[in-house]
Amino acid sequence: MKAVVVGGSGYVGGELLRLLLRHPEVQVVQVTSDSMAGKGVGRAHPNLRKATDLQFVPHATRTPADVTFLATPHGDSMQKMPELLSNGGLVIDLSADFRLRDADAYPAYYHAEHPHPELLKEAVYGLPELHRDAIRSARLIAVPGCIATASILALHPLAHAGLVDREHVVVDAKTGSSAGGQDPGRAGTHAERSGVMRVYAAAGHRHTAEIEQETGLRVGLSCHAVEAVRGILSTCHAFVPRPVDDKELWRTYRGAYGAEPFVRIVHETDGIHREPEPKILAGTNFCDVGFASDPHAGRVVAIAALDNLMKGAAGNAVQCLNIRAGFPETTALEFLGLHPQ
Repeated sequence: MKAVVVGGSGYVGGELLRLLLRHPEVQVVQVTSDSMAGKGVGRAHPNLRKATDLQFVPHATRTPADVTFLATPHGDSMQKMPELLSNGGLVIDLSADFRLRDADAYPAYYHAEHPHPELLKEAVYGLPELHRDAIRSARLIAVPGCIATASILALHPLAHAGLVDREHVVVDAKTGSSAGGQDPGRAGTHAERSGVMRVYAAAGHRHTAEIEQETGLRVGLSCHAVEAVRGILSTCHAFVPRPVDDKELWRTYRGAYGAEPFVRIVHETDGIHREPEPKILAGTNFCDVGFASDPHAGRVVAIAALDNLMKGAAGNAVQCLNIRAGFPETTALEFLGLHPQ
């Protein structure tokens, strides 16, 4: 398949290129970036030196392809999607522009009216663990947000099994600095980020809409910036109407994810990695999920960890491509991570 990466100079674009350049069934034919036009890919992504001779070209020179990946800022693909789809290829959008099925949610969470609400009904939410069958026939796939992916995978088994109070769920998410992109402003400078444990969205974070859409739960989401480059750790507090023990939780999570290639259940009785840990997932497409029962507080604590640039973005996009194209789902995603690192 011939692939184009639009917005390839950012962190997510670089991660897409790292994966696609070693994908045995994909040829990257074009990478676009206005700011880096005319420069080699290795100038933006030094890890890709000598991996490709591709140079960035301006967005306006974009060429049709079998698959187009959009690693552009939120709001950019809303306007351009009809034109992109008219070219006939698969479009995989890593922005938030087509993640939400309810057009009225965009003014509330993204402060803009959606110009093409008719396409929201067609877009498939690109989380294979929930929508694999729909992905197989999609022409527009909207890759979930990183915090949303972790939180949904942590909570969905509980919601699907009817184990939790659907009106009272609290999610505490911690994220590394790369989730803010290459231009995060003053908050992302070393002086402000080093040693940080900062609440940057106590309430109202836009990924709330995705989590509620995919789980059917009412969610209170709070997000923290921590000193890490990669990684999401989502700790979800779900209150239960009746006691739920570890055996029932094991059955619930195994039933949901036992056959999933990229979800691992992590809940051990000893050792230093008893529950999911983002550090050991850097560079991988795994999401590790764990849990704990808390009868004292009448809750289940559901935990998920992932690499925000991989299972939270580029890796998940390639997983969706593999499903849609009929390739083995794990193609180009086999890296197991490093320990220690």
